[in-house]
Amino acid sequence: MALEVGIVGLPSSGKSTLFHALTGSRTSGDVGMAAIPDDRLQRLADVVHARKVTPAAIRVVEVRGTGPALLGNLREVDALLVVLDGFSGTRVPTDDLETLRLELLVADRDHVARRLERVAKQAKSGEQKLKQEAAELERILAHVDAGAGLADWPAPLPPELEPLTTKPLIALENGPGGIDLKLEAELAELPSEEAAGFRDRPSALDEIVRRLKTELDLISFFTAGDKETRAWTLRRRESALDAAATVHTDLARGFIRCEVIRWSDLVEAGSHSEAARRGLQRLEGKTYEVQDGDVLNVRFNV
Repeated sequence: MALEVGIVGLPSSGKSTLFHALTGSRTSGDVGMAAIPDDRLQRLADVVHARKVTPAAIRVVEVRGTGPALLGNLREVDALLVVLDGFSGTRVPTDDLETLRLELLVADRDHVARRLERVAKQAKSGEQKLKQEAAELERILAHVDAGAGLADWPAPLPPELEPLTTKPLIALENGPGGIDLKLEAELAELPSEEAAGFRDRPSALDEIVRRLKTELDLISFFTAGDKETRAWTLRRRESALDAAATVHTDLARGFIRCEVIRWSDLVEAGSHSEAARRGLQRLEGKTYEVQDGDVLNVRFNV
């Protein structure tokens, strides 16, 4: 399942423009996919003569507006992109960022209070586990009411809370001091070669996606065949079994072994068979820690 990022911001800050620039979709308040640029992918595709090339992608969710109810729709995302107005001259981006942080904190506070109310009622049954959770939620609520964030809570949080204030937050200033999102949205509609002619530096959107990869501690691995060569994302330190599940659940269910080769070794060898002949390909088991740039071929039975 693709990792998700949520776009938030105050009204008229440029949320929908960023969503369009990243995903190509003009429908605001929607869900789309943002491709992750990777120069290695096409080089691999050329070596295996792939008929289809598919980049890795991040799922992007835009929320139309703010407030606890709307922000609550982002509890399952992996990171937040905060768009700040740096173009109108009527707002101060740093002040808007603090306003958004406060809104996220209020949304978390309301979420904790609602869960406490529900669990407290259930705990009247006398079940010890529910009573313990209710007591913990009371302490967490007091912590938030004292002005602290859930990221500062000194113990593991109940997994059901899925707090917003503990998620990685990337602030983007829309304007001369940051990124010209209107220009990026217009260039996103052009072929990549043509769009590059209008830039004097790499795409700012590529930099956003790279920052997301860094914040989420992601790596990329590849599957390389003549039908399709594709990039995939994985959390750093995840295993070959996790990678197999990312490609397809059947691969994980019937996992036997995984053929592994470095992308650069495959490019240099010129083919899978030549890489194997040179001893550059090896077999790994379920627990192998996948490295950034690995090309994987999972052996499995149905």
